[in-house]
Amino acid sequence: MRILGIESSCDETGVAIYDDEQGLVSHVLHTQIAMHAQYGGVVPELASRDHIRRVVPLVTLACEKALCGLKDLSAVAYTAGPGLIGALLTGAMGAAALAHGLGIPCVPVHHMEGHLLAPMLEDPRPQFPFVALLISGGHTMLIKVSAPGRYELLGQSVDDAAGEAFDKTAKLLGLPYPGGPQLEELSKGGDPKAFDFPRPMIKNPGCDFSFAGLKTAVLNATLDHEKDLDKVKSDIAASFTAAVAETLCRKCERALKITSLNRLVVAGGVSANTDIRGALKDLMAKRGGEIFFARREFCTDNGAMIAYAGMQRFKAGQIGDDRVIVHPRWALTALKPLE
Repeated sequence: MRILGIESSCDETGVAIYDDEQGLVSHVLHTQIAMHAQYGGVVPELASRDHIRRVVPLVTLACEKALCGLKDLSAVAYTAGPGLIGALLTGAMGAAALAHGLGIPCVPVHHMEGHLLAPMLEDPRPQFPFVALLISGGHTMLIKVSAPGRYELLGQSVDDAAGEAFDKTAKLLGLPYPGGPQLEELSKGGDPKAFDFPRPMIKNPGCDFSFAGLKTAVLNATLDHEKDLDKVKSDIAASFTAAVAETLCRKCERALKITSLNRLVVAGGVSANTDIRGALKDLMAKRGGEIFFARREFCTDNGAMIAYAGMQRFKAGQIGDDRVIVHPRWALTALKPLE
């Protein structure tokens, strides 16, 4: 069986085809970074309009790369949420129209489940159960994953997500959009101990996160060094990254202890950051545990993760109906188990 996945939750249009025997057979992506960069962030209306232009050509290209036709598809999966409502609707309507025309099922997919399962596209893939750390622009979450679809929320961001803190810090330092990769590059020449930034909520019980205070500390540092900011930018970037990395490590360690597990899966756009990857790898090495990441191209939004998650839901018989419904906000724990 082959399923086509469409991702359009924000500013990237991704299409992929997953085969239940051969694995991922094609994936293509169009990013809107250049379009949104001139505005310093995502403009939802422009994002939606661009998705409309891109979906059909990308579907055609994905089929060409997979050496298959539309008639070879068994189902079509799409991101149903969470995300920008206009962007979600463009992908959902395109998927629904395609599925209806082909007479095959349409499968709604939770965007964060896609991220969570993205490491399953790698070899070796993690075995269940495990603790998952999802770190992206809109979410920072720790989840106990007992089996596909069986998710227990251990903690989440109570204000800014880690990715949002990266973007805001980059903006404070005058870096262009998108901020995360720019900040990582800047931090390479900095001293991670130059600024003693707070490690938010590490002394609080539980696994919740807060990055608003850290962002404020960075703001104060930039104001204190307003006249010589260019001289300390790298140090601020490196110290900020070190604070985020340590905070994530402390919370992951707590989640692993709470669950009595020693297997960690890390996914989401921020997991592409080299320093954060390194810190989490060191943590698990010290614990004698296992850690799994998606490849960097699958850390950010992509169609491959939607196709894979969609195949799991499709094989479990969890398909959509004739209605097209998207969820700008959608709790991961509201999903039905796959087993």
